[in-house]
Amino acid sequence: MTTLGLFGSLGPMEIAIILMVGLLLFGRRLPEVGRGLGKSIVEFKKGLKDVTDEIDEATKEAKTLPKTAESAPKPIEETGSGSATVSRSDPVSS
Repeated sequence: MTTLGLFGSLGPMEIAIILMVGLLLFGRRLPEVGRGLGKSIVEFKKGLKDVTDEIDEATKEAKTLPKTAESAPKPIEETGSGSATVSRSDPVSS
């Protein structure tokens, strides 16, 4: 099984070399990078939770709304000329 298509499987020695290069590149900033990554993950999870809460709230509101005749779509009446008209109970003002 290949992890990366170009390199084949990575053994323990290759992983150790990659970690050493990462340590050399980031050095003292490694704790800052870790903290920043942790904070960004927490913020992402909060945003995701807010969105799911809003969706749940909207679906609950939609289920609790009473069905009325006013909110139902108006039926389409066909005329003899082949065109369709929408019947309205309220007058349309221009």
